[in-house]
Amino acid sequence: MSDRITISVIKADVGGYVGHSSIHSDLLETAKEKLSNALEKGHMVDFHVTRCGDDLELIMTHKHGTDNEDIHKLAWDTFLACTEVAKDLKLYGAGQDILKDAFTGTVKGLGPGVAEMEFEERKSEPIIVFMADKTSPGAWNLPLYRMFADPFNTAGLVIDPTMHEGFVFEVLDVHGHRKITLSCPEEAYDLLMFIGAMGRFMIRAVYRKDGEIAAAASTQKLSEIAGRYVGKDDPVLIVRSQSGLPAVGEILEPFAFPHLVEGWMRGSHHGPLMPVPFYEANPSRFDGPPRVIAAGFQLCHGKLIGPRDLFDDPSFDEARKKANEIANYMRHHGPFEPHRLGLDVMEYTTMPQLMKKLESRFKPE
Repeated sequence: MSDRITISVIKADVGGYVGHSSIHSDLLETAKEKLSNALEKGHMVDFHVTRCGDDLELIMTHKHGTDNEDIHKLAWDTFLACTEVAKDLKLYGAGQDILKDAFTGTVKGLGPGVAEMEFEERKSEPIIVFMADKTSPGAWNLPLYRMFADPFNTAGLVIDPTMHEGFVFEVLDVHGHRKITLSCPEEAYDLLMFIGAMGRFMIRAVYRKDGEIAAAASTQKLSEIAGRYVGKDDPVLIVRSQSGLPAVGEILEPFAFPHLVEGWMRGSHHGPLMPVPFYEANPSRFDGPPRVIAAGFQLCHGKLIGPRDLFDDPSFDEARKKANEIANYMRHHGPFEPHRLGLDVMEYTTMPQLMKKLESRFKPE
């Protein structure tokens, strides 16, 4: 029997409790019931349901490969069932990430975020699933670069012979609908040229030089799908660890620095990405600041052994303290940039409606 396994992490905002701060337990229970039924019928190997902020997160393992219609349909039906519960409870933004009326064979392009990877399960297979709220997929660029290309973060790039050759990054141009593959360390400067522009260029996957998948991120942008602001994307990320890949500590280390990301209030502001334990993933101050949680699992023949709450650790207390200091500093800017996003991004918010209302009052200089 093959040990090849697929892990699919699919998320959606189907209703907030209260406002955009968290999720009601009835939604979690509905999702668990739907996935339990599928597990009993043999459609999956295992699953775990959780949440980050107001986002429902479905973590599933199976033998069907990536982009499987049955797995995506299961996630879609689960989100629809949870949306009905959210509507009954009059939760805020019920069905917010359900942007299309009909399933089309994949949830990609319909609103939910997706990260998936398929691989041969190793003798020991540690995996970390990162889930973020109040931010966009570009938030993973800096951490992924540091995990897989920065020797000041990842000692294994220097001293581990199995990692010394570096890694390959697949970068998506979300505006141009195209991708490029760049190899590090030899093309590190080219990679940084692109991924520093986090709103447009996003790391979608990382591979070892032998082609082995190391990380996979969701890159779906709601504004690109809807053509307007309908909520932030709240991305997910899967990272494999150890034995020729970065150690767990090297994967977590980038989040000790709460770097600035776009999102926060109304998806229109820059703020620090705060690493928090599961129970603190309730962004409420100015609907933020943006949060990230890390669920650690050991895979065993596809079974999800875990999760371990990897940010429930006092060594990240300073990062949380720094994030609050940064939040104070940014908030004092009020409606001014750089707290508020640049005009190119604000075009996807309600700002164009206000501009149109005032258009007739502009006079030639």
